[in-house]
Amino acid sequence: MSATDTVFALASGAGRGAIAVMRLSGAETGAIVARLAGGLPRARHASLRPLRDPADGEVLDEALVLWFPGPASYTGEDSAELHLHGGPAVMTAVGGALAALGARPAEPGEFTRRAFLNGRMDLTAAEGVADLIDAETEAQRRQALRQADGALARLYGAWADRLTRLLAHQEAAIEFAEDDLPTDLGDRARDGAAALRAEIAAHLADGGRGERLREGLLVAILGAPNAGKSSLLNALAGREAAIVSARAGTTRDVVEVRLALVGVPVTLADTAGLREAADEIEQEGIRRARRRAEEADLVLAVFAADVAPDPETLAWVRPGALVLANKVDLAAAPAVIGGVAPLAISARTGQGLDALRAHLAAAATRLAGAGDAALLTRPRHRAALTEAVAWLAEAEAASLPELVSETLRAALRSLGRLTGRIGVEDILDVVFRDFCIGK
Repeated sequence: MSATDTVFALASGAGRGAIAVMRLSGAETGAIVARLAGGLPRARHASLRPLRDPADGEVLDEALVLWFPGPASYTGEDSAELHLHGGPAVMTAVGGALAALGARPAEPGEFTRRAFLNGRMDLTAAEGVADLIDAETEAQRRQALRQADGALARLYGAWADRLTRLLAHQEAAIEFAEDDLPTDLGDRARDGAAALRAEIAAHLADGGRGERLREGLLVAILGAPNAGKSSLLNALAGREAAIVSARAGTTRDVVEVRLALVGVPVTLADTAGLREAADEIEQEGIRRARRRAEEADLVLAVFAADVAPDPETLAWVRPGALVLANKVDLAAAPAVIGGVAPLAISARTGQGLDALRAHLAAAATRLAGAGDAALLTRPRHRAALTEAVAWLAEAEAASLPELVSETLRAALRSLGRLTGRIGVEDILDVVFRDFCIGK
């Protein structure tokens, strides 16, 4: 693969459809499109053209052709789009013609990678494009769009600019100590490093909300056999996702349902009933239930109102858990379970489910924080910023001016890796490998 090749890919969804969009990018795009379409249309204007096989002149399709000369294109290179009829045979024929004219199929994410390499976007914006493609909910879409539009790049770039100035002042204090410069440049650098460290630390102390919104929340439903966990899952999902039976131990494995709450994607996990296992299969189911609960962002501890609370589920009545007294159509809910006032519900009749949904929506908002702030969204961001905070702390504590300079420079490298300004080669594949073809 060479970055100088002219590449093409289907940018619309695979399969049969009314319209299919084929994208091209690279130095030979203009020549290839001119051969295929009998000339180039006016830049950024759609033109209906017959596309002809370069070998025998046979018409392959009638398509809308758009020409985007670089650098004012998505990739920063000469680019084009062919809006074809969406039959598989048409796409195959046009793809074959493009290959015959010297283009090659694009790798996943290659168009966006070229946009980054040509300075059209930074790494955080490229990641935002990937998240926008994968967004399932409105909140995910808004967060991804902010990032693709450069919200994180502007924040991190402003920090990098401040750090660059601090480093310049510190270097001046060292290199021109004999000149008529302010005597407190070193102190200014340390003070500036302390203020910047506090800002970045506050950005990191977000409870992982951006990452949770991007990945989705996991809610584990725990309880004894026949507490009504599967009925509750079905009621919240609005469909029969789990088998419901009066026989204890029906649920042997984790049953998951994906839904959206206030724009936050949530996976509800119905788990095996907590008790002394009757056999090795149930024992494995209970082990998986406990592991899912440990991984969960929120635990729903479900108790049946008509029986005494079981000790296995009581062990999960912890800070942050939501305690539910189910089956209140059979018996009154206890005033307190494990020191907590439970939410009274009936999965069978629907009593209390609106209140439960409101509690879940509030928890989703608290945990995933779908707002207007530019939240960090990936472990890569968190690792680089944590490293920058550590270096800035060393700069504050350093006694020698030269050590202050070195630690500030190291912090700047950490910030530079976020946007791709510095040390980018080793993370390019990580950033772009999960993109879809044609983006």
